[in-house]
Amino acid sequence: MNSPEQSKLGQPVDYPDRYDASLLYPIERAPKREELGIASAPPFFGADLWTAFELSWLTPRGKPQVAIAHFTIPCETPNIIESKSLKLYLGSFNGTPFASADEVRDRLRADLSEAVWRGAPAQSSVGVRILLPDAFDREPVHELDGLSLDRLDIECTQYTPAPELLTAAFGEQPVQEVLTSNLLKSNCLVTGQPDWGSVQIRYAGPQIDQGALLRYLVSFRNHDEFHEQCVERIFMDLWRRCKPLKLSVYARYTRRGGLDINPLRTSHPMPLPANVRTARQ
Repeated sequence: MNSPEQSKLGQPVDYPDRYDASLLYPIERAPKREELGIASAPPFFGADLWTAFELSWLTPRGKPQVAIAHFTIPCETPNIIESKSLKLYLGSFNGTPFASADEVRDRLRADLSEAVWRGAPAQSSVGVRILLPDAFDREPVHELDGLSLDRLDIECTQYTPAPELLTAAFGEQPVQEVLTSNLLKSNCLVTGQPDWGSVQIRYAGPQIDQGALLRYLVSFRNHDEFHEQCVERIFMDLWRRCKPLKLSVYARYTRRGGLDINPLRTSHPMPLPANVRTARQ
């Protein structure tokens, strides 16, 4: 089993510029899910939406091409891909000729699908969309919709995850709300570098105490965990503590190394959000 500590995170490396699919480093989701008490099928659906802003390759005549790529990784895949390995893998396209953007897209889809489904009895495909420069101007910037928790003037004293802060009005009529915060911050599990994010929580059920929820989100500030794992932790804590009838947790993290990762976890089937970046991304 690949572990985060064995990856190239935090280590000096050479940056290859010739295509090399072996650079991808999958890490199993299961161990972290077991920490959350998820022993079998998770109680959520969703996907990890990646954006790669530093994609380049050569034409057969040696002219560089640039593009933005959107990747959709289903959360039921047994593996995530460690982000530095994905950066190195994408960098390996820089000096490699491809006949067309379609060939690049197909190669990305095949390699990423193999890595995230590695070890599974059956495999499926990840989503890959490539945007060429003539489409860059149509890429919007939009903040997460919802009522901002950050408007609340609260005292914060806990900076490691504190699910005991969460509470809801179980004896009152259920509500439907969409709540957001730009104050989500955690740290890389291996390097300790800060990961900055915005989060949107959409739910139906007993009304969640908003001040307590904001304190809980702030409590991730000194927590070491990958983006996908943080979102699953938030989902599970809300699911167990506040007992919503429906719940979705969506986070958009600022990019590092030309990549951003934006996990969605939802209790019920729903369309994936458009992969639209926020101003900080």
